Order: sequence, then C-alpha cells, then structure tokens
Amino acid sequence: MNPRALLGWSLLALGGVAAAACGPADPPTDQRGWTDDFEIRIHADVVPPRAEEPTHYTVTVKDKKTRQPVVNGQGRIFATNSDRHTIWDGFTYGPEVGTYHATLTFLTAGEWAMGVQFRADSTKPLQRTLDWRQMIRVGLEPGEQETKP
Repeated sequence: MNPRALLGWSLLALGGVAAAACGPADPPTDQRGWTDDFEIRIHADVVPPRAEEPTHYTVTVKDKKTRQPVVNGQGRIFATNSDRHTIWDGFTYGPEVGTYHATLTFLTAGEWAMGVQFRADSTKPLQRTLDWRQMIRVGLEPGEQETKP
C-alpha cells in the first residue's frame, strides 16, 4: 500500500473514533440490569443517595429482543440494608415512552442491596434484575450544596 493511501485510511479510522466519542452516552452513574426479557436502566437524581432524603429514580425499560420501549408495564424498585429493613416504591409510568418513576427514602446511611422487578403487564410474571450494592451517604450538612449527576 502506498504511503498516501495508508495516510488516508489512518485519517478515516481516526475520524470514525472521534465521531463515536462525540455521540450520546448514558451517564456513567446509571445502573443497568437485565432480566430474561428486559433491558433496564436506573438513574438516580442524586448520586450517591443520602439518608433521610427522597431520591427520585427514573427507570427506562426496553424489550431485550426488539429493543423497543416497554409501555405501561408494572414494576418496583426496592432496597434492603444490613439490619434487614426493606423499602420499596412501585413505578409510575411516563410521561416519556418506556420510562417509569419511583422515589425511595433511605432511613440510614451505609450499604444497601438494591434491585428491580418488572413485568410487561399483569398477565406476566415479575422478572427480577440481579441485585447491586449502593452506598448511602449521611444527609447534607448545613450549608452543603447538593450535586446532581
């Protein structure tokens, strides 16, 4: 291959890498989970969540095979701490297509095991993601500013 062609191919490859890097990306703070039929993305409005303060979760659900958003499904997000105290909230649908909302208020700081259950409709069984661990911080100190991802 002549040097000019090699340079052309190199620039083309470099341009492709640069274009891919500029594309939209999910925030690195999103948690992802999968079930047999669903791909689930969980986004918390404050990362890490704080004890005794409501944390709003936005959950996006897609069909794993078709990659289409799942509309009007049913589910919940839940968490359990080392003292075996469990909290949960059922999903509220919308207004974005395939998006659900829930709010959890963690009672204590520390590590919580979290998970999501979801089904497309009431005729189907609930499917559960693998649990993940989430550290919960102590609430805001007086004068401390909240940071959002």
